[in-house]
Amino acid sequence: MNKLHINALVVAICCALGTPVMAQTMSKADFKLGKERISTDYKTAKLACASLSGNAKDICIVEAKGNEKVSRAELEATFEPSVKHHYQVRIAKDESAYAVAKEKCDDLAGNTKDVCVQEAKAAQVTAKADAKLQMKTTDANTKASSEKMDAARDASREKREADYKVATEKCDTYAGAANDSCVAQAKTQFGK
Repeated sequence: MNKLHINALVVAICCALGTPVMAQTMSKADFKLGKERISTDYKTAKLACASLSGNAKDICIVEAKGNEKVSRAELEATFEPSVKHHYQVRIAKDESAYAVAKEKCDDLAGNTKDVCVQEAKAAQVTAKADAKLQMKTTDANTKASSEKMDAARDASREKREADYKVATEKCDTYAGAANDSCVAQAKTQFGK
């Protein structure tokens, strides 16, 4: 029953994260190829921006840089899965979205531009706060789950030891070979 609760907790944590908690395997060669692919994609996206002009070109470049940063963070999170790396992915996405939104505000003027920039900044602050909350919640849940599992393991060990002592005590009613057989059976039953 306790194991069922622990498994349910792990599944709930995975669902809450929206990202896999289980370690994914990626070789160093795949990681290196991924980095090279990201660099190539960035260069291609930046070249596509060359045909644009003015603020549209600036937005295009900021989007290309943001996509590169997010892709690198996601690659790192895949190569070395951890709460910290998943947090860094969210932060990269938030910073990229903020940079693009702020750049789009350059098309505006006066108070409208100021409001646009403040809205972009507010969205960034909110997103970073949510990412930090999620990271801390995941850490706390993981720690609590680990402590609960340790407590359950200790309790199980203590119960097994107590049951073993009861079984060996019952063997004292026998003598000779019957006692030896009873003790051997108790040792087998309780893994001693």
